[in-house]
Amino acid sequence: MKTPLSSAGKMLLVSVSFCLLLTVVRMCYTGSIMYGFYIWNMVLALVPLAFSRKLAVAGRLRWHTLLLFAGWLVFFPNAPYLVTDVFHFAKASAMPKWFDLILVISAAWNGLLLGILSLMHVERFLVFHFSQRAVHVLLAALILLCGYGVYIGRFLRFNSWDVVTDPLGLLAVLGGHWLQPAMHVTVWGFTFLFAALFSIAYFTLRQWKE
Repeated sequence: MKTPLSSAGKMLLVSVSFCLLLTVVRMCYTGSIMYGFYIWNMVLALVPLAFSRKLAVAGRLRWHTLLLFAGWLVFFPNAPYLVTDVFHFAKASAMPKWFDLILVISAAWNGLLLGILSLMHVERFLVFHFSQRAVHVLLAALILLCGYGVYIGRFLRFNSWDVVTDPLGLLAVLGGHWLQPAMHVTVWGFTFLFAALFSIAYFTLRQWKE
């Protein structure tokens, strides 16, 4: 028997649908697929939420829960990654500027929202298995890794599935960043600042939730 959507779930569906509708309207109006990437990026942003919902109700630590967590971690940055798609707003197009502004803001909001909800589910899972202090440390680490994942996705063009399809290439790049951090100031500057931004959004909404 399927569980009916909660009020929050229905609003999330409305929010995501609104962004996708704007994308489709834009593609039809301009006859261009220029912003069509939002459809795929939104799908990728929903993947970590699917993993985290299962984790939130998982019981004891077992191999399948660890696989769920690993899958969630790999795809987690795809949600807040949508925030960086604001870079596309400056590109000239046949669409009114105000329409594109609403579209990119909607996508950025959905990216943050999906990422925050996903992490809330994972925090619920962690609280069940670890002490409060350990959970705080793990949350900080996960948010930092998220910022790093957004960087290598946006600027280095790595994808989540490169963990499987190009692990050596990915490790080569990551190794340089982690072993020689002083030579990659931009990488870590973005990582920490994005993590700070996401942390502010996450803990603000979490306080209101409580």
